[in-house]
Amino acid sequence: MKRLDGKVALVTGATAGIGEAVARLFAQEGAAVVITGRRKEQLEKVAREIERAGGRAVPVPGSVTDEAHARSAVSQAVRNFGKLHILVNNAGLGEFSGLIHETEDAVWEKLLAVNLTGTFRVTRAAIPEMLKAGGGSIVNVSSIASLVGIPYTGAYSATKGGLDALTRCVAVEYAKQGIRCNSICPGLVDTPMAAPLLADPVKTAQVMAAYPMGRPGTSEEVAKLALFLASDESAWMTGSVIPIDGGMTAQ
Repeated sequence: MKRLDGKVALVTGATAGIGEAVARLFAQEGAAVVITGRRKEQLEKVAREIERAGGRAVPVPGSVTDEAHARSAVSQAVRNFGKLHILVNNAGLGEFSGLIHETEDAVWEKLLAVNLTGTFRVTRAAIPEMLKAGGGSIVNVSSIASLVGIPYTGAYSATKGGLDALTRCVAVEYAKQGIRCNSICPGLVDTPMAAPLLADPVKTAQVMAAYPMGRPGTSEEVAKLALFLASDESAWMTGSVIPIDGGMTAQ
């Protein structure tokens, strides 16, 4: 048996990077996946490729900042596949806003709207269906910026710290109903979001000096941790905030 046979998963921000890798891996492991993202054509391309590889995927274009979209994504999972067992809240912005006194309200509000409020909305829409299904697993994609102070990331870090707090609250509120909730905190991962940094060898070397393993992670490596948390292999884990960062936060 595959690790997610019979499960239905909703993955937000699945047009590229970690979200795309999660969607592909979950489908390979037997889950039916509903994927969301703002870039309609790219989202539909990912869904087609999953289906060509023998998986099941339904694309639902839209933004997690839109309450109607959050509810639609959940309802489409139930309409197409009958239930909802897994939610991966991956949609997020990585804009780094400079020093706190240089950060404009618009940047702060945009990051909050996507990274924290968007996750709250999708989670709020998903929980009733998970309760109907008898339980489930929620995996939030946070960041090491929630665990350590990183200069020039004040607004971003605040949203990820809030996300970890939300993770713990969901975990304790729904543990007895069989819903688990955990956070993944990646360090620097080779994704389109990180491409501008990784294209600069000097800046990359400066950042990698803080990583004992000396390299960025891959989306597929993060996806494997998400798979473990989504599967029954992690049945006694909830409320955990787990770094995956090449040892960066171990120092």
